Amino acid sequence: MIKEIDVPVFHQGLHDITAPVKTVVSETAIEEGLCTLYIQHTSASLLIQENYDPSARVDLENWLNRLVPENDSLYTHTLEGPDDMPAHIKSALTAVSLLVPILHGQLALGTWQGIFLWEHRHHMATRKVLVHLG
Repeated sequence: MIKEIDVPVFHQGLHDITAPVKTVVSETAIEEGLCTLYIQHTSASLLIQENYDPSARVDLENWLNRLVPENDSLYTHTLEGPDDMPAHIKSALTAVSLLVPILHGQLALGTWQGIFLWEHRHHMATRKVLVHLG
């Protein structure tokens, strides 16, 4: 089974999508298997990260923005703005797909783990994430 999740994003950064993914899993009768997530974009990515203390997410965002700055003179792909090429690089450095085991009909995430869409652009958008259960 494959289901598409639409994720509205209003700013650059990490957006928790754990709840909608859990909803997809709960709507099936799968007791054991894999949940594969795939984002259909080249300027956003997926991440499993701490979901308890928001400062961990802020630190990750700040670190990646320092690693891949906007307005670098090396960039030639600038037609869509100063955040476009850095977003592509950030996506290349992170992940566009994730695998999460399903045990006892639930995502087998650790106590402090959440699933995040990492938006690398500043603009508002709706991102599409495919969820495959099997």
